[in-house]
Amino acid sequence: MANLKEIRNRIASVSSTMQITSAMKMVSAAKLKKAQDAITAMRPYSDKLTELLQSLSATLDEDSGSKYAEQREVNNVLIVSITSNRGLCGAFNSNIIKQTQHLISNVYSDKKVSVLAIGKKANDAFSKKGLVIGNQSTIFDDLTFNSVADIAEMLMGKFIKGEFDKIEVVYNKFKNAATQEVMTEQFLPIVPMEGEADNNSDYIFEPSKLEIVEQLIPKSLKTQLYKGIRDSFASEHGARMTAMHKATDNATELRDQLKLTYNKARQASITNEILEIVGGAEALNN
Repeated sequence: MANLKEIRNRIASVSSTMQITSAMKMVSAAKLKKAQDAITAMRPYSDKLTELLQSLSATLDEDSGSKYAEQREVNNVLIVSITSNRGLCGAFNSNIIKQTQHLISNVYSDKKVSVLAIGKKANDAFSKKGLVIGNQSTIFDDLTFNSVADIAEMLMGKFIKGEFDKIEVVYNKFKNAATQEVMTEQFLPIVPMEGEADNNSDYIFEPSKLEIVEQLIPKSLKTQLYKGIRDSFASEHGARMTAMHKATDNATELRDQLKLTYNKARQASITNEILEIVGGAEALNN
């Protein structure tokens, strides 16, 4: 059994760790509320924009395709891997890295694959393999639509120039504080719109439907990427809050066990001292 000093040191160490994890939990909980409100408020707009684009696209002729919808032989693939800049958030980052690696090793094993890292953890994981063409980790320092729009425009430019034939986004979709779902969404070329043409004559389009669609597609792509990063941002704080909550509970349990062990060891030490005193007194009497 460890001596009393070692047990006291362990109790102090565990108590200090518990204070840190508890503080990190509270910080993440405060940040989660703001991030959750942002993604919750944004989803209806994003969904409605997609619905409007789908409705208009369904009425266009097949020959009126967009440059962002060009289907070509896939040789070069870009994966936008969205992680966090910091750890201590459970399996949040590892799930994204595993999914990205799965796409590289299995889905696109015969293609040339590159990675655009959004988050230091993705950059650390794939830069060693020489796959990273860019690191956008600083985006989380000032997460706004305009800053994300710059990244989306860069991706659209690379697709139009033919540098990449397909671009996919891998991120964690926020469901609640304890649940995140790993998503793989095709960013470019845009997924063919499904739906029947709406020939409702009550609508008057100004300018033409084709021009409206051409303006909506870039905006929709920027919104799609912004939603993915916002989802990931909220998921990160939810995952960290949950992880720190579990860590605090585990530290509390370990501290209680150590205190029990310390009390038992202390009681045993006192008992031994009493026995030694009694034994010495009896020896003197005899």
